[in-house]
Amino acid sequence: MKTFLKGNRKRLSNFIKNGSACVLFSGKAPYKAGDEKYPFTPNRNFYYMTGLESENFIYLIYKFNDTVNEFIFINRYDEDAAKWTVSSPNKSLTKDISGIENIKYVDEFESFLSSIIFNNSIKVFMLDIEKREVGYSVPSLDFADFIKREYQYIKIENIYNFFADMRMIKQEYEIENIKKAAEITKHGIYSIMKNIRVGMYEYEAEAYFDFELKKRGVKDKAFNTIMASGKNGCILHYDKNDSIINDGELVLFDLGAKYGYYSADVTRTIPANGKFSKRQRQIYDIVLEGQKFVIGLIKPEIEFSVLNKSLREFYLKELKKIGLISEDGDDKCLFKYYYHGVSHPLGLETHDAGRFREGVIKENMVLTVEPGLYIENEKIGIRIEDDVLVTKNGCEVLTKDIIKDADKIEMFMSEAFKNA
Repeated sequence: MKTFLKGNRKRLSNFIKNGSACVLFSGKAPYKAGDEKYPFTPNRNFYYMTGLESENFIYLIYKFNDTVNEFIFINRYDEDAAKWTVSSPNKSLTKDISGIENIKYVDEFESFLSSIIFNNSIKVFMLDIEKREVGYSVPSLDFADFIKREYQYIKIENIYNFFADMRMIKQEYEIENIKKAAEITKHGIYSIMKNIRVGMYEYEAEAYFDFELKKRGVKDKAFNTIMASGKNGCILHYDKNDSIINDGELVLFDLGAKYGYYSADVTRTIPANGKFSKRQRQIYDIVLEGQKFVIGLIKPEIEFSVLNKSLREFYLKELKKIGLISEDGDDKCLFKYYYHGVSHPLGLETHDAGRFREGVIKENMVLTVEPGLYIENEKIGIRIEDDVLVTKNGCEVLTKDIIKDADKIEMFMSEAFKNA
């Protein structure tokens, strides 16, 4: 991992100009209620540069006279606090994990900052400013306010897009972690398929997935599991998971393990009783053929927007064949049954960083392919999602070992029910 991190920081050091500094913050978990905090997860760009996963850490890199200097600022050891919570790594361990030689303490950051501003003529601070929610404060924005207040002559620049572009192209270390996440996800999915039963609550089926992940050392899922039976499958981000699974219903589950902070993102749709109805099978096969069609299109230099456009054209043709859309129906008619994109980047975040929507697909990107069809009045919600690595001449499906053919699903579930 250290080689991976050093390579990332080398690209950053080449990007920043003389008289510039970049500051990244690991972040801090907000309070949930009382003295309970939400689980901490590090800022992904901070982690991408350092490999460190502790709260309140700061990474600083600056360039002056073509000389690059980098530092990590860590928490001091607090003997009393250590009796209550796990301590942050010390200087030696921080250096060992990150490969960064210069380690200081967070309480030294402001004075050190002042010294390099005046001694090294820092004119620009480059900050990771990604703000998705109005009124929500992040450390980089607080720091920007501090600089504007204390050093009005210094310019603030947003470096987020540099990281976003860099992270879109996956390196071997990242690809291996996503493959491991996919393999663990497979075991979780098969546990659901073996143990799901009519009359169960959705959260009971979800528990089989959670257990398999915990058994394999996964502490955190890629995202909150969607376990949606019947008409709940038509709600894209349904995660209440508290309905009873009824006989004759489909169960759509969208889930993923996380390995080394890298996500898998897989969706399968199965019949609760182990057997698709004729109508369910008809719609399911259209979605599956649509997915195979889109996967077949993926290769370097194709425009990302082509994937969704091509799927919509495929759906219009197929849904007219079965009479779901009239012969003169158009995209507006299709929107009733298909209302999301077919793909997104995958990596350190499930919906990974990257300006991709209007760009072209590049080798070593990792993408999802997730077509769906949703017929609410028939209680049919179907989505099939796999993770693919873009290769030199096409793509490799990283989740290909997780069955999705309808006949294979029925056979698998029949065997599981017989052996229960």
